[in-house]
Amino acid sequence: MSRPRIVIVGAGFAGYRTARTLSRLTRHQADITLLNPTDYFLYLPLLPQVAAGILEPRRVSVSLSGTLPRVRLVLGEADGIDLDGRTVHYTDPEGGEGTLRYDRLVLAAGSVNKLLPIPGVAEHAHGFRGLPEALYLRDHVTRQVELAAAAGDRAECAARCTFVVVGAGYTGTEVAAHGQMYTDAQVRRHPMRTGMRPRWMLLDVAERVLPEMDERLSRTAERVLRQRGVDVRMGTSVKEATHDGVLLTDGTTVDTRTLVWCVGVRPDPLVESLGLPMERGRLLVDPHLQVPGRPELFACGDVAAVPDLNRPGQYTPMTAQHAWRHGKVCAQNVAASLGVGGERRAYRHRDMGFVVDLGGAKAAANPLGVPMSGPAAGAVTRGYHLAAMPGNRVRVAADWLLDAVLPRQAVQLGLVRSWSVPLESASPEVARVPGRPDNDAAGGPADGAPAGARSGGDSAAGRSGAGAEAGAHRPGGGPARGRQGEPAANQPGREPAKNQPGREPAKNQPGREPAKGQPGGEPAKNQPGPEPAKNQPPKNQPAEKQPGEAQSAAGGSGRQRRPAEAAESRPDRAPGKPRKTSEPPRATKPSTTPTTPKPSAMPKSSRPPGARAPGAPAPSRSARPPADPGPEPPANQPPPGPDIAPGPVKRTDGRAAEGDS
Repeated sequence: MSRPRIVIVGAGFAGYRTARTLSRLTRHQADITLLNPTDYFLYLPLLPQVAAGILEPRRVSVSLSGTLPRVRLVLGEADGIDLDGRTVHYTDPEGGEGTLRYDRLVLAAGSVNKLLPIPGVAEHAHGFRGLPEALYLRDHVTRQVELAAAAGDRAECAARCTFVVVGAGYTGTEVAAHGQMYTDAQVRRHPMRTGMRPRWMLLDVAERVLPEMDERLSRTAERVLRQRGVDVRMGTSVKEATHDGVLLTDGTTVDTRTLVWCVGVRPDPLVESLGLPMERGRLLVDPHLQVPGRPELFACGDVAAVPDLNRPGQYTPMTAQHAWRHGKVCAQNVAASLGVGGERRAYRHRDMGFVVDLGGAKAAANPLGVPMSGPAAGAVTRGYHLAAMPGNRVRVAADWLLDAVLPRQAVQLGLVRSWSVPLESASPEVARVPGRPDNDAAGGPADGAPAGARSGGDSAAGRSGAGAEAGAHRPGGGPARGRQGEPAANQPGREPAKNQPGREPAKNQPGREPAKGQPGGEPAKNQPGPEPAKNQPPKNQPAEKQPGEAQSAAGGSGRQRRPAEAAESRPDRAPGKPRKTSEPPRATKPSTTPTTPKPSAMPKSSRPPGARAPGAPAPSRSARPPADPGPEPPANQPPPGPDIAPGPVKRTDGRAAEGDS
């Protein structure tokens, strides 16, 4: 008899705790599969310390395969669930697709950044939900301070030294507190010419900082922030964001280059595609974390609306503390449903208090309801984090000790770019990197679609893809999305390169044989050989710019190849013979009738397409000319000469040639 199959989607606080507890309860009596985009569990509460340079990124990243015995890890993002067929469809990091069958399914996909309909925020703000976003913020803040120190203009220095954080909850408060200390340390070591000091602003529409906590703790946190110089503005938010600054709801304009969005989170849009009862974007479950009417389906963490038995009629909030406890109860109930565990349990919690790290020795905490502040709260906060972390405790403690006695290293690593961490991403834990296929190629929604508009619940913006161009989320936009190494299909006057498979050189690059369908599609006569070129312009006449050059100059994705690379991939060039690039072309008298050299004197590079030298290897399939080369230019078209301006050949049939503007 086969063992039951358990699939867990997501390895956040809830998913990780579910997998770890099930591994202990089942003990080889079930096959447990964990589906997650990354191979680590991220301890989110310490993420602000990564952005401030206190902790290294691996300190808050706990290996899944190293800490979850008897659990099979599958890297990928779930993009479709067939409840009737009991299958989960996913896409792996390299674009491959797969399907997982299950007898029990646990949805613990977590949450993503919460967006508001504010002009410019999606384009110019960055969230703080994943490790790539923290690494980007650390590099960005470091760069702005260094540029401000070198700027001679006082206005530019002030704009670069102003950092705006929207959202005064746990994350936003800690980011502002640690950020102010980080930039102050930089300026102390390298003062600015203008004598200015970095300025951090914390905005929120709420009446006080940390509105979720006790009022005494809110006052403590606000007092610490103001003492450090943080500009705390309650009842104020962003009305519009631009590349050069933000317009606040009170009418104030703030010049800044940094906007950090920490207004809150929303459940992962994956659960919206299931067609099951929802509560404010969360999947409704019973107190046993089971979906009503679906005995095989469980949900926990931020995607689940779990009834709060201590407060009838309400649901447990979306916090890491609740998600961690959900995971344990969910694992016990899944094991009980399979007959390999004890009895089912309803989720009931007791408030253990909250802790907020304000940097240094300062913190605000109320463990077991006892409000604390100052160094005592700081010790309790760090002790709680060490106890709650499922791994890396010694390394985290060592980094804290080194930070107390050594200065921080304020350097830019340049590992994450701005376009790699868009705010509307449905996968903030994964940075966009070139080389991953995007949804557009598969018929998914284009950029600019809502975060929940993906097939199966995934967001087009959240899927890292090759089409995420460097300017896609920068002011002024950027090139349209397409596959890497290939220009976008909708760009005017441009044709997709034919050289993708097999690394074959493009047919329209300078110094190579032009494609038949390109303007002036006549085999080049100016290749090195025993006979001079017939169609070169005079020495004083500028050479005609090939379409491939224009594509590269305009930011196209086709790259210029080195001569050595080109020689390797040319089937019609004898190996070992470099091109003579230093010899200038000879000028010839323009002629109205094209001439053809004798076959015996025809150079290798001037052979007709398809011909090859005796003994030369046959060209690869990707090197063949396109199936539809297009009409040839008229036979009486004169080459560029002293009286003809170089440019694309004009057609005589009344239509513009390909590539004409």
